[in-house]
This record gives sequence, C-alpha cells and structure tokens, in this order.
Amino acid sequence: MREHLRHATGELSVRSSGPSVSASPSPLRKSLSLLGAFSLLWLAAVPLHASAADAPASDTDGYAIASAKAPSSLLLSVSHAGKRLVAVGDRGHILYSDDNGKNWIQAKVPTRQLLTAVFFVNDKKGWAVGHDAQILVSEDAGATWTRQFEDLKREAPLLDVWFQDESHGLAVGAYGAMLETRDGGKSWEDVSERLDNEDQFHLNGIAAVKDSGLLVVGESGSLFRSKDWGQTWEKLQGPYEGSLFGAVGTAQPGTVLIYGLRGHLFRSTDFGDTWQQVALPIAGDGVLEFGLAEGSLLPDGSIAVVGNSGSVLVSKDDGRTFNIFNRPDRLALAGVGAAGDGNLVLVGQGGIHLASATGAELTEQQ
Repeated sequence: MREHLRHATGELSVRSSGPSVSASPSPLRKSLSLLGAFSLLWLAAVPLHASAADAPASDTDGYAIASAKAPSSLLLSVSHAGKRLVAVGDRGHILYSDDNGKNWIQAKVPTRQLLTAVFFVNDKKGWAVGHDAQILVSEDAGATWTRQFEDLKREAPLLDVWFQDESHGLAVGAYGAMLETRDGGKSWEDVSERLDNEDQFHLNGIAAVKDSGLLVVGESGSLFRSKDWGQTWEKLQGPYEGSLFGAVGTAQPGTVLIYGLRGHLFRSTDFGDTWQQVALPIAGDGVLEFGLAEGSLLPDGSIAVVGNSGSVLVSKDDGRTFNIFNRPDRLALAGVGAAGDGNLVLVGQGGIHLASATGAELTEQQ
C-alpha cells in the first residue's frame, strides 16, 4: 500500500540504517511522500514517532478532532464495510458514507496519528493501521473504533493490513515489520522473522490471490509469497528492482498485479512464478511514468489502479490492458474503491473525489 505524493517520479535512493529518522514535517512534504515513494520518502521526510515524554498529551491520548474539513484532508485508503464506504488518513481521520460517497460522517477514533490502510473482513468488522504501529478495530462498520495494539518503541508505521476471517490477520510495515493475530486482534505477535528479509526492506503492501495465497511487496522490488496464508513464506525473484507499493489479486485464480515507481506494473497468472510487464501507453506516443500507489478489485471484476498526478487506470480484462485517465487537477491519489452505479471513489491529496468509471470527476448533473 500506501504512498503519498511527490514532486518527482524517480526513486529516491536514500535509506536510513535504522528507524531514527528526522526532518522537517511540513504538511506538503508529508503529502509528497506517501504516493511517490512511501517507504523511502515518507520515512526520510517526517519523524515516524515522538516519544510519550516529548509529545503533547492530546497527541498520545486524545481522539481525532472532529473537523468539517476532514473529507478534504489527506486520505490514504478506502474500503467497503458492506455497502458502506470507509476511508482513513491524516490526523486519525476516519470517515464513512452510506450514500455511495456523496456525504461523509467522521467516526470517533482514539488517535491523531496518520492512518495508512483500512480493511474490512465483512460488513461490520474491520481494522485500520498506521503510525506508532497502531492497529485499530471497528465492530460497527467503521462508526466507532478502539485501539487493539501500538508499539511506540518500534518507531515505524504499519502500512497495510489484511484479514482472512474475523480471527486471522496480518499487518505489514516499515523496516520489514510483519505482525500476526489469530484471535481477532486481542493479541498480536511479531512474525517478521518468517520472511527472508535480512536488509529489513520496508513492506508496503499485502494482498490475497484467489485460490493461491498471499503476496507481500516492498522496497527495492521485494516480493514474498505464502501458499499457506501466512504461516510460511518464500522470497521470489521479482521483475523489478525499484520499490513496489502494492499488489491486487484479480478475479482469476493465481492472477495478480504488482505496481510501483514510475508507472511500473506487472502481471502474473501463476502466482508469481513468472511476470509480464503491462504496457501503459498514453496519448502522444508516450508511456505512463507516474508512481502507482494502490489498486482494487471492483465488484464487477474490473480492476482500478491509482497513483501520482491523478492517474486512474481501469482494466476490464483481468489486468491484461488498461484504459488510462490523468485527471486535470493532477492531485495524487492513494486509494480507490467502487462508489455504486459504476462510479469510483478516489482518495488522496484533497481528500475524497467522486469519479466516473474512467476516473473523470463527476459533475452535479451526473
């Protein structure tokens, strides 16, 4: 998952030897880090953690502040809880909509930290993850949340979360972190050692592949596969040495897409044994070169992928080909989901955007 926006599309070749990274945490820099090269630029651009002694009490103990501007603030992930849409992002904001994204209500959330990903296993129960290695749970379709886990000493964010059912789930994040629960989040175990990840490359995304297992992608082309849904993992030789930001399974068994920097998108039909790069031509005989941040399998079996500079990619053939629309506002996008009536809900810079099936902004008449 989850990258923010950046000015350039190239990979930033900077890596800290440990989690103690500090720099100016300007809101613009924060935005520019998550869509372009989240695992690298985000970690280098903003402090990942402030100790309890240094942080104001309201930052460590308070709930997210209710704000009418929350729907237009930085949001990084959107998911479905049944027919309800739930989006998460900066300052602990979690929003939900029961009318296909037209109106949004801010949920009660016990954190003000950046939340990077949200996942619902059914129409009621879901989890969100973020900075301070926080894991939040909701049992009422995202209306209210409680904190299940946090680890201030880890000094690194969790970047994605996946659940197999209401009991078994995994969360992945910076510096090779992988946490597992088998009791619905009552307890979480660090299982990072299951991965052959000696360099502790950041793990940006985790995705289920139909009838096959799980795939984890990350920094420097890191690629890991589990055929037993997370118990054991094997390191794969990936098709790309640049950072990968996410993966999405298609409606076909064993078929999965991975994506990352500079418009690189690859497809496998054999659960990662082999890969083919997907061509992404744009008007004027060019190719897409903007980073791709997140993808979703939509209810009709189509696939939507979004990224930097407002890029929206939609495939109707299980990822073989894509129609590409670059939104005129050029705002970077971090998440995408179905909004009903064939439309899309996009989240990222500028918050929530309702779009047509191609990614174009919906007008009031539509």
